[in-house]
Amino acid sequence: MNAQRYQITASTSLILLIALCLAWEGWLAPLKPGGSWMILKGAFLLFPLFGILRGKRYTYKWLSLFIQLYLMEGLTRATSDSGLSQGLATGETLLSVVLFASVVLYIRATRAAPDKEKAAQSN
Repeated sequence: MNAQRYQITASTSLILLIALCLAWEGWLAPLKPGGSWMILKGAFLLFPLFGILRGKRYTYKWLSLFIQLYLMEGLTRATSDSGLSQGLATGETLLSVVLFASVVLYIRATRAAPDKEKAAQSN
């Protein structure tokens, strides 16, 4: 696969994760009736959105670390919650894994070739 496919996969999974987090904590299964401050977890994902959509490598790099918080939260709540919240946590976990994998693969696909390979190619 090429870098463009990884970018599309990362963008799609990030947008879906934002929508899931906002819907989950907003009205589907919030921690407290009427919503809670946990809705901000979806808002924090808006920060890397435009960098991901534009293919900025730096954004991909720091998102690969940041997304692990969502993976941990999803795993924790998937094993401790019940009902709809457990299903939403499983969805968060799956989307986080897809996003993490596509981000790492994008970073690998867009890295510069080492200097030795560049020299060999120019000869």
